[in-house]
Amino acid sequence: MNPIAIVGAGPGALDLMTVRAQRRLKTADVLVWTDSLIPVQITTLVKDDCEKIQTSSLTLEEILLVLIQKHKEGKKIVRLHDGDPCLYGAISEQICRLNDEGIEVEIIPGVSAYQATAATLGFELTIPDLTQTIILSRADGRTGKPKKENLQKLASIQSSLCLYLSARHVEEVQSILINYYHVDTPVAIAHRITWPDEWVKIVPLSEMAKTSKEKKLIRTTLYIISPTLKIGNKRSKLYDPTHSHLFRPK
Repeated sequence: MNPIAIVGAGPGALDLMTVRAQRRLKTADVLVWTDSLIPVQITTLVKDDCEKIQTSSLTLEEILLVLIQKHKEGKKIVRLHDGDPCLYGAISEQICRLNDEGIEVEIIPGVSAYQATAATLGFELTIPDLTQTIILSRADGRTGKPKKENLQKLASIQSSLCLYLSARHVEEVQSILINYYHVDTPVAIAHRITWPDEWVKIVPLSEMAKTSKEKKLIRTTLYIISPTLKIGNKRSKLYDPTHSHLFRPK
């Protein structure tokens, strides 16, 4: 069988792609890629004779027609998504349609923007006595969200909250968050993280919307709202000499 590979490009940097992802790109006959969200440098990994098809102006139906037709021609196809395709990748409908055509799909994960942002800033998002939970979500936006996952409920936990696809709604987001997090809670704003022109900054929650508007951020932007972004000396018990476990008994 010749499955279509749905590949996560990661946040943008070439060297943050997985080895498996790079292997699939280097052997692809056809690259169907999200050009509006992925740096063009990543497409340099494919063969010189690889056919490159941009999807920013295509509908889902048009993309699927391309994938199905190229598969019938016996081509090795990579459907390249930004970040991790299993997170806001809209891959479910692609997989279902391809499966209806008897086409197998291979999914290759990618590093997500929240991981790249935390690494770039040099912070851990789970700190003892502060939060041990990371929530990945987004503003309601045009497509909506289940009512049980409204932002008020998620914010009430006061954990590390990572918001994708929310820059266009940042004023509303801030007005909600400020009811649950202290106004001085650090917010990491990351735009095109790991791209050559990346911009990332930590600001107080009270300046989240103002900063976003000043930078004219409307897309490819991630927000991390977390008490862990304050520098402190919280120590995990894992390496505490007074703490025993399976590999370090008393």
